[in-house]
Amino acid sequence: MQRSRSLRRMDRVTPKGRHVLHYERKKNSLPHCAICSKELNGIKASRSKGRSLRKNSRIFGGVLCANCASQVIKSASRVENGEMKLNDISIRQRTYILQMISH
Repeated sequence: MQRSRSLRRMDRVTPKGRHVLHYERKKNSLPHCAICSKELNGIKASRSKGRSLRKNSRIFGGVLCANCASQVIKSASRVENGEMKLNDISIRQRTYILQMISH
């Protein structure tokens, strides 16, 4: 367990003056948008939270930022109405648009 790098190594000095290695978990990174890679607002990086605190309750909450989610919703409605073709949309957005159309 201590040879793997899943735990962070902390060099500490005890009250007697000895140098000791302490092992602790690394901090989680903040969640990012799947399309533009921007940090998501309203979500903290913590392991000890319930499911409702790990993501927003709106559509694509915890996966896409608000700007990308609104673009996906607009593009999905345009594809459904026939104003745009699915091939005109970037590949990163295409999977989320297909999810919107299927619901």
